[in-house]
Amino acid sequence: MKKKHDEAFTFAETIASLAIILILSCSVGFAAFKFIDRAKEVSVQTQILQFKTALNAYYLDCGFFPNEAQGLEALWEKPFLEPVSSEWKGPYTDKKIPKDPWGNFYVYKTENDKGLPYVIFSYGRNGKIENWEFNYENSSIIYSWE
Repeated sequence: MKKKHDEAFTFAETIASLAIILILSCSVGFAAFKFIDRAKEVSVQTQILQFKTALNAYYLDCGFFPNEAQGLEALWEKPFLEPVSSEWKGPYTDKKIPKDPWGNFYVYKTENDKGLPYVIFSYGRNGKIENWEFNYENSSIIYSWE
């Protein structure tokens, strides 16, 4: 009398199944990270637009934009560094100035080579700038004028 073999996966079939599952998981994971990174970039662009709106309200009340020393914090609490306007009617934002989605501070510059009253940017996913000359072509940096 023959013994009936148990109906189960062989070792090779199990390894092949695990390999397929691993490959599919990795491809889904990489796609998810791509979407997460894009969502962070959109979040930064939205935040910068909110800063621009708040800065315009600040300008309408005070007659000037905050200087670099006052920074974006002047939108949340009245500056104590000169120039201080008696017309400040803030706060101009709903909450304290947050960090970008990568955990870095937003950069606010009033001296720039764009001829603008200010620029706001995030260093992006790598969190740094390659040189202090502000390489505006660095793709990981998100700017207020784009």
